Amino acid sequence: MPVSDPAQDLALLTEAARAAGLTALQFTTGRNRKWEKPDDLGPVTEADLAVNRLLEDKLRSARPDYGWLSEESEDGDARLSQSRVFIIDPIDGTRSFIDGSPAWAHSLAIAEDGEVIAAAVYLPVKGKLYAAAQGRGAYLNDRPLRASPRDQLHGARLLAAKPNYDSRHWPGGVPDVSRHYRPSLAYRLSLVAEGRYDAMLTLRDSWEWDIAAGDLILREAGAVTTDRRGAPLRFNNAHPQVDGVVAAGPDLHGEILSALGYTAS
Repeated sequence: MPVSDPAQDLALLTEAARAAGLTALQFTTGRNRKWEKPDDLGPVTEADLAVNRLLEDKLRSARPDYGWLSEESEDGDARLSQSRVFIIDPIDGTRSFIDGSPAWAHSLAIAEDGEVIAAAVYLPVKGKLYAAAQGRGAYLNDRPLRASPRDQLHGARLLAAKPNYDSRHWPGGVPDVSRHYRPSLAYRLSLVAEGRYDAMLTLRDSWEWDIAAGDLILREAGAVTTDRRGAPLRFNNAHPQVDGVVAAGPDLHGEILSALGYTAS
């Protein structure tokens, strides 16, 4: 396999993300059949499947030697033997998409040997394209991103769903933070990379396709990302989930882990 070029992979992802946006927007003003997935895995729509078909055709034809992992594709073992893998969420925030909210995203990533090397998170309605290639920084619509330098947890602007504030998670008591939320995990991660919020966390198992793109965008913006216990995030796992996510600038990240009763690996 030729040596990978994260910049070329990123160009492919951004082009595909914009094409996905055009496809998804066709379903916002007309019929968009929806139904619930088995096993309480949430809703899916015709738009999710149409975007998935577009992305699989476009990306796999361009990189036929890359593996494929998508929320809306049947998974298999073939990707586990492939060094590079697409990790895709065709529409992250499907409920928002159904409700007509603009806060849904296409989340596209390429992982190499378990580490994300190229990533794009695109919110078509908002016109926001977050992108990063390994070693080349993170950008929002070509503007460089930098995560918040905040180092104190008290008063920090934290993106997290309500269950994460349950007292059982915080041995020393639930921290006094400014609480915020967005339904799309990919968007939450990107907002922290943008510096609009100081940190995000989710303490439940997280699907790889929700977080892979945001992981690289954050790291290239100077943030630290780990699972809920401080271990590095690794992707293309046999079961494609990780043990939660904690993301923030280096000092604040350590403060959050300490408050959760863990230390960084």
